Amino acid sequence: MAVVQAAGTDAWRSVRDRAARLLGGGNSEQHQTELVRLDQTEAGVTGEGDLERQRLYWQGVWQTRWEVFLQTLRPEEREQVVTELRELVACAGASSQVPGQQAGAGGLVAGGDVSVTAEGGSVAGGVVRVEGGVHLTPPFPHRPQP
Repeated sequence: MAVVQAAGTDAWRSVRDRAARLLGGGNSEQHQTELVRLDQTEAGVTGEGDLERQRLYWQGVWQTRWEVFLQTLRPEEREQVVTELRELVACAGASSQVPGQQAGAGGLVAGGDVSVTAEGGSVAGGVVRVEGGVHLTPPFPHRPQP
């Protein structure tokens, strides 16, 4: 997921280069192949069309790619690559998060205002942890209780 999340962010160049270097394993031809694959990923998740579908597709591609790659390594090599992968993930997350904050699964971290709106009689909501003020406005005029 880190590779896909980094695409189009300030961290992309670094994540792209690290991923290609790791997967290339010192083989310049394989390194170039990985750079092409990474460029295709970036184009897919930052282009036009159904971007959420593209993100899911590329997340699956990269999950499989990393799993297959790790399975080909000897245990001592795997430990070193896992350490480097953790650094890659940290690099990818650095530009996509608000400093000091991290969202859980399905969560959102925002460095500014967030608006949740319900329309047409629907209900909208979210789980919120606030470090600051909150102002809530009801969507419908107040109706006195009978």
